[in-house]
Amino acid sequence: MEKIKLSQRLQAVADLVPKGARVADIGSDHAFLPTYLVQNEIIDFSVAGEVIEGPFQIAQNHVNEFNLHNNIYVRLANGLLAIKKEDQIDTVVIAGMGGILISEILEAGKDNLSTVKQIILQPNKHEEVLRLWLSKNNFKIITEKILLENEKFYEIILCEIAQGNLTVLSKKEQIFGPFLSTEKSEIFRKKWEKELDTIDKILTRLPEKRTEKYKEIVEKRQQIMEALA
Repeated sequence: MEKIKLSQRLQAVADLVPKGARVADIGSDHAFLPTYLVQNEIIDFSVAGEVIEGPFQIAQNHVNEFNLHNNIYVRLANGLLAIKKEDQIDTVVIAGMGGILISEILEAGKDNLSTVKQIILQPNKHEEVLRLWLSKNNFKIITEKILLENEKFYEIILCEIAQGNLTVLSKKEQIFGPFLSTEKSEIFRKKWEKELDTIDKILTRLPEKRTEKYKEIVEKRQQIMEALA
């Protein structure tokens, strides 16, 4: 059967999965990622978790279609409850959700992370909320990626449980990413220049200049300017 081809976003996530990992893909979206990883002999075991019956059935049908039911176990469960102790999962992937929801999934399922060595996250928005949660819960960010696909910006965060106490990220690091804000790639600049343009348009339309909302927007603009400097 023909090998699956991933989107640029999911390919960037797949590239961070180490060979031989035991993966739990939470919110698996048709089980595309685990299918790719098994087909390309990067891994031979994965759990694909879905919380809603419809996507669960679609993912299960997809795995059966590719005859990978002995490698990919599709489970109907809420978040990290899809993981069983005997799975010995060492890598968790949560991609394609908002940063707030990802934080809530991690918070609710902390007890299921005992064997996990690394977590790969791809928030669609509210990246700063997720980074704050990670730093407060002793997860160390190892690397970050940013990409542009179909006119949308995506950030990918690879982290692991820190050894010893971890310093909480600064406000700048929470918003812009400790690695992304240092590297300042062309795509990083494009993302925040676009945000800057949006902010400038909002500021010209606000009738009242002394409101708290106006001050918040001006402060965010200043943060972006400093991050791009």
